Amino acid sequence: MINSLSGRLLILTIVFVMLAEVLIFVPSIARFREDYMLNRLERAQIASLALLADDMLDPALETELLNNAEVFNVVLRRDEVRQLMLSSDMPQSISATFDLRDATAMSLIKDAMMRLFRPENDVIRVIGAPVREAGLLIEVTMETAPMRMAMLDYGKRILALSAAISVFTAFLLFGAMRVFLVKPIKGVVGHMQNYAEAPEDARRIITPSAGVTELREAEEALKKLQTDLTQALKQKERLAQLGSAVSKISHDLRNILTSAQLFTDRIEMSEDPAVKRMAPKLVGSITRAVHLCESTLAFGRAEEPGPTLTMVHLAELIGDVIEGEKLAAREHVIDFTTEIPEQLLVRADPEQMYRVLSNLVRNARQAIMATGQPGQISIQAFDTDAAWQITVRDTGPGLPPKAQAHLFTPFQGGARKGGSGLGLAIASELVKGHGGTLSLVTTDASGTQFIITLPKGDGTV
Repeated sequence: MINSLSGRLLILTIVFVMLAEVLIFVPSIARFREDYMLNRLERAQIASLALLADDMLDPALETELLNNAEVFNVVLRRDEVRQLMLSSDMPQSISATFDLRDATAMSLIKDAMMRLFRPENDVIRVIGAPVREAGLLIEVTMETAPMRMAMLDYGKRILALSAAISVFTAFLLFGAMRVFLVKPIKGVVGHMQNYAEAPEDARRIITPSAGVTELREAEEALKKLQTDLTQALKQKERLAQLGSAVSKISHDLRNILTSAQLFTDRIEMSEDPAVKRMAPKLVGSITRAVHLCESTLAFGRAEEPGPTLTMVHLAELIGDVIEGEKLAAREHVIDFTTEIPEQLLVRADPEQMYRVLSNLVRNARQAIMATGQPGQISIQAFDTDAAWQITVRDTGPGLPPKAQAHLFTPFQGGARKGGSGLGLAIASELVKGHGGTLSLVTTDASGTQFIITLPKGDGTV
């Protein structure tokens, strides 16, 4: 129970209430001491009235009056005359004098605490103003032991009452917190445990119902977290199923392409100039398709090899990409331009870099074709001391907000209807494998620009 939230709250409540009572106790004791001495002054004044009524009092009656007032002497000043009204023998000399007429709160508290922790029985002089203005002042001498005993008794009663109030208050707060806070928190924990047993089940997602604002916000946040997690798990399950299907398709497609690769040997032997010119490109395309199928199968086994880095002639590689996209553009007017130094060599895997550039250029071409208007795709490349940089720019309509939010996320970053969003995800992963980055520079109604950065160093510092 001590380790529970409600248990600790119970203990803290008792402690804080007791602390508050202690802070109240100190001035209460000071006020009790002041009232005690004022009461003795008032009794002494009443006793002195008997003497004013009869100048000759019996000594026994005078002693009884002093005993009832619990004082030794009574001095009353009336009409500028100081008179010793009643007196008796004192057991010892006066140790201190206290004037209650102009005493401050701090001085009363200080004197009370000193008396409370001083067990000696002293004789003190107390001066005050007579009640009902029956004189200028009245002073008495009295013992401190009875006053101290009364202060201790009063203090014990105050502390006992404080303890009872603190315990009662703590249990009330304990019960209220269990009902209004601890129970709802346990309900949220129960929802979390229930959801953890089957996170794919959307029926287990919490329905916010708390009346406390903070708990309601926590439930809303938990609902969003559970909803996102359930969707992510379903997405991963679909990706796993898709991966299995793609692996099977890639296996059979690789076999088909391998057979087609054998037929290209005969095509290369043709004497037709057009066939001779197109045959190498056909062979290259089929070879890349075979490599892609093999990579897909390897990825399905989580054994996709890293890039084989060589110095690639970038202008030729980009020329192959553009020639293929020109054929895909058919009759649509798209102007392909390049600004690439002829002798620029880039350290990269030629097959993987072809896939990266092909995905970027293909996306640009499809975006322009979707508008039904002419457009332009330009590719620029340059190198610095630290890296090679390749930019792909188009004059398409730009990426929609959803595509920008999930730019490199498979199946979520598609910019056109029916698109899978895989192209940019694949390109980004392949560039990362080279130690580089693929970044979106700009995208708006005037077009989109991506930049590929490939570092020249080996990654060591």
